[in-house]
Amino acid sequence: MAVFVREVMTPGVVSVRPDASLVEAAQLMRAQDIGDVLVAGDDALLGVLTDRDIALRAVANGVDPLTVSAQSVCTPDPVVVGPDDGVAAAVALMRDHAVRRLPVVENGRAIGMVSLGDLAISENPESALAEISRAAPDSHRGRAHA
Repeated sequence: MAVFVREVMTPGVVSVRPDASLVEAAQLMRAQDIGDVLVAGDDALLGVLTDRDIALRAVANGVDPLTVSAQSVCTPDPVVVGPDDGVAAAVALMRDHAVRRLPVVENGRAIGMVSLGDLAISENPESALAEISRAAPDSHRGRAHA
């Protein structure tokens, strides 16, 4: 069982500039097969933008995703965790802030992400969430699911 966040995190980050359009961010999420990107400028983490943020804070309000910036829709000042923080601390932060992903920040720079799925795999590899998290991405990409 992992003790430190660095043992369970997904290294590397995918980020967009604060002025990137929501379309740019969504296309990057699709290309990388991820559900979130970091919004960063001048090596500073400004926020986290999720596919849900785009859908609920922009598209559902009828705004043009070509003209709206990632920074205007993202969750600003995200809760973060350090690579040498304990896994239990990451779990507590996720629970206390009702988030499913935490940027991992070291010396002021984002170096990875830790997700609920990463923690599930580490804590209980036989759990349903761990099995779902390990599954290959949907092979029917682009199709709407009923």
